Amino acid sequence: MPGLSDRFNRVINYLRISVTDRCNLRCVYCMPLQGVPWRPRQEILSYEEILRVVGVAASLGVSRVRLTGGEPLVRRGVPDLVAAMARLPGVREVSLTTNGMLLARYAEALAAAGLARVNISLDTLRPERFAAITRLGHFEDVWRGIEAAQRADLTPIKLNCVVIRGLNDDELADFARLTLERPWHVRFIELMPIGNQGDWGEGMPSQGERFMSVAQMEAQLTELGPLVPAGSVVGNGPAQVYQLPGAPGTVGFISPISEHFCATCNRLRLTADGRLRPCLLSDLEVDLRPCLRDGADPAQLKALIYQAAQAKPQGHRLPERIYPKGRGMSAIGG
Repeated sequence: MPGLSDRFNRVINYLRISVTDRCNLRCVYCMPLQGVPWRPRQEILSYEEILRVVGVAASLGVSRVRLTGGEPLVRRGVPDLVAAMARLPGVREVSLTTNGMLLARYAEALAAAGLARVNISLDTLRPERFAAITRLGHFEDVWRGIEAAQRADLTPIKLNCVVIRGLNDDELADFARLTLERPWHVRFIELMPIGNQGDWGEGMPSQGERFMSVAQMEAQLTELGPLVPAGSVVGNGPAQVYQLPGAPGTVGFISPISEHFCATCNRLRLTADGRLRPCLLSDLEVDLRPCLRDGADPAQLKALIYQAAQAKPQGHRLPERIYPKGRGMSAIGG
């Protein structure tokens, strides 16, 4: 079987892995305050099963792996998983997306294990607003985590900000100014309609008010000066990346809705319970867990991974108001 590609000749070389569906926050656009039912422990892939999937995927040409959750650092032993994964033949980079709450505790161990870099979800720079958005979090814990990641050289550090009109859209300039002071990469992301169409509670914007396009975000930053297209940034992915004059960092925009990048999508997603998801915005999944637990040989696992790649749609169907309904974002890993 040759290198992994889909029906539209997109090369698949990137695998995002949710190591847990659990999270220590309850962000308003992700899950309700009371949380959601967690998958039973026996349904969650073991680290050994995850490593089997990555080893076979790497033999097909997947070279980049990103660990996600839920919040990946609430699961014990993630540094050990990183170390084992980084040693697999064909794996060139292991990275992590985190909410940063536990990062100060684990940054050094993750770096020693071979983690390349981190993306940190941060939707506000205001402590009171952070508490309102995350419901359970403290801004200071995340900021300590960012600084610990910088000291551990888990760089380039990326800050992922989901922009929501009426909630945090008045902070875009404040986030962008961070790139004038530090070599960080701030990425503004359009809100995606995955399990979050309902009421978010008192004081939160209604469903019809929340979305803000990348074009509207860019217009808000004109006060800071011209945004100049930036050179290549490691792990840039689908972001359109710019720099403010003289800035050591960059400002990026990710537009899954208004200017989608499906034509260049290079990834598959593995859920914590063992399903390969060809597209974030489609409920289609290929179940690997029975194969993993029945002692199937690598050839059978390769066939399932290849099946998932071939099932990858040409693009999402959000303009037709066809939204994924099977899982919330916390159960997919973003």
